[in-house]
Amino acid sequence: MGEKQWYQNWFNSPFYHKLYIKRDEEEAEGFINQLVQHLNIPKGSRILDAACGRGRHSRFLAAAGFNVTGIDLAPESIAFALNSIATGKTNPEFFIHDMRLPFRSNYFDYIFNFFTSFGYFRTRREHDDTIRTIAKGLKPGGYFVIDYLNVHYAESHLVHNEIKILDNTRYEIHRWEDETGFFKKINITDPSLKSPLEFTETVAKFSLGDFTDMLSYQGLQVQEVFGSYQLEPYHINNKPRLILIAQKPDR
Repeated sequence: MGEKQWYQNWFNSPFYHKLYIKRDEEEAEGFINQLVQHLNIPKGSRILDAACGRGRHSRFLAAAGFNVTGIDLAPESIAFALNSIATGKTNPEFFIHDMRLPFRSNYFDYIFNFFTSFGYFRTRREHDDTIRTIAKGLKPGGYFVIDYLNVHYAESHLVHNEIKILDNTRYEIHRWEDETGFFKKINITDPSLKSPLEFTETVAKFSLGDFTDMLSYQGLQVQEVFGSYQLEPYHINNKPRLILIAQKPDR
């Protein structure tokens, strides 16, 4: 696909994982637990964790009794996930894979995309390719759950400048937006670096209407929409998340 994009470099960086390692694990597991209960997922169901990162959620789902596969395009993340597999336990399988490209057809009962792991690509076509891959990967009657930021909430709660110091690493974070997306420039200084590093994250401003269109175009029908990790009803201004549950027709 030519020159590497920002996410290919940044997601492979140890500084990325250091910055985000303190994300609320308890909140994440609570959300996944609620989701599993809400969907009433049968034990042994085949689940794809698309953009699985280092695999923490894949491992959690596998430990709950599901047949889990995790894919991510960052080789370092998949290497970490594979090295974290515990011998003698029910484990997920992990693959380096770009979710824009086909991966198993009519195979999964559920496909999850957690914590805004979408919206990174340069073109709408690439995002459509991702939804197409997901639609084809689901069995008839299967479910896709995507957890995205609520654009309207994020616009009104944007923190423009922030400094984080984690151990000896300093992160200077600058955030801004335009009509199409959110941007986050991260400047990193660390004793191990000869010179500072800089990465810029971009996330597209996809609304509920955008997702409904993208999903329906690939034959996926939105069934429910939530606005928080506690599965509260979606509200355009007052809830931080946009969590959609869509189903592939059972035919």
